[in-house]
Formats: sequence, structure tokens, C-alpha cells
Amino acid sequence: MTQTIDINRPYISTPEAAERSGLSKAYLTLLLRKGVLEGFQLSRDWLIYTDSLEQFLATPRKSGPKGPRKKSRQSHSDHSSTDTSDNHHNQ
Repeated sequence: MTQTIDINRPYISTPEAAERSGLSKAYLTLLLRKGVLEGFQLSRDWLIYTDSLEQFLATPRKSGPKGPRKKSRQSHSDHSSTDTSDNHHNQ
């Protein structure tokens, strides 16, 4: 996010940037807040400089996990069955 607005640089709205890039509006806003993308906020709307978006999209990125990791069922069931079997042996 830049402190001053450069009206000579072309910019687009986050919904338009999301459509062009295939990234979510929330993710683009996060990138703006972190300073990864350059842009500015007018009222509640974020605007992204197109050259900054194009540069970001041209940079290779690692694909990460898609959402939170789930606990495996096997490890969860192993713990619960061990706990109950221990209780029966102790009685």
C-alpha cells in the first residue's frame, strides 16, 4: 500500500483485479495491506495499480495448502480407543 496516490499510474478496483487474476478480493486486499501489492484505499474501496498486479502475477509462487489441514481420522481414533482401553484395565 502506498501513502500517496499517483493519478498518472493506471489502477483498477479489487473486483476487477480479482476477475483478471483469478485471486479472491480478500486475498488481494491482504496483499495490499501487507505492502506486497501497490495501491490505495478510497473510503472502503481498494484500488490496485495495474503494473503492480502484473508484476506480482508474473512472479513465480509456490502453491500452498488449500485451506486448513484436517486431522487424520486414524490418529484421532487411535487416541480414543487407547484411552478407553486403559480405563477398562485400571478398574
